[in-house]
Amino acid sequence: MDFTKEQLSEAFVKHLDREKGLQDLMELMIESMMMAERREFLSESEGNKGNGFRRGRSYGQGRVLEFRVPRDRYGNFHPTILALLRDQEEECELLASSLYCKGLTQSQVGEVFGEVYGKQYSKASISRMIEYLRGDVQQWLSRSLEAYYPIVFVDAIHVKVHRKRSVENEAFYVVMGVKEDKSREVLGIFNRPSESATGWREMFTALEHRGVKGIGLLVADGIRYLEDSLTEVFPGTPLQKCVTHLKRNIVNGK
Repeated sequence: MDFTKEQLSEAFVKHLDREKGLQDLMELMIESMMMAERREFLSESEGNKGNGFRRGRSYGQGRVLEFRVPRDRYGNFHPTILALLRDQEEECELLASSLYCKGLTQSQVGEVFGEVYGKQYSKASISRMIEYLRGDVQQWLSRSLEAYYPIVFVDAIHVKVHRKRSVENEAFYVVMGVKEDKSREVLGIFNRPSESATGWREMFTALEHRGVKGIGLLVADGIRYLEDSLTEVFPGTPLQKCVTHLKRNIVNGK
């Protein structure tokens, strides 16, 4: 199914804000951390077990985050990460960006968990929670995708990355798809410190291997070498380079 011009306009208004991609990422990160914490909590609570989820939300920096808060049978589990949301929003954004990118080292994950959970759990518990989370992250990164997305956005967030003796501000591209029911889904995170045709081809190939067969429209802003790689992996897919002009054309009926 292809979107009409009116549907395209509505989709762009709803999904174009780059912060929405980061918001999805933060919600995923928060849920994964809470699940890891509940697993460890239940392992130390005899006779207790998981009891589904309740809806939760947090407001900060102009955004409402919505997520599932895991529960236990006896109502004793209260995720520590929720306190971090209230007190350290900026750190939480960096945490979300980092945990869902493959470049984060074991020691860096350990430092993050030590700061968040160090007062509540032993080092052994934190180590197990890290493994839980890394498993969830890897499963999310490699999960199957839908065969067709009418619109796919590619945009970058910049994260400070430790590289041996220096700290570099590198680009992590968030690939967000709009599905046929107009809901959005973060398809993947790709670290591209330097733009190259090979790097973009690897990104599109990764999406193809996870099940994507077709893209109705790819939207990206001023990314070099992207069009050639797109044509090679998803031939016939139109690329809209300038979002402002696309919105203007939709409004003008072109």
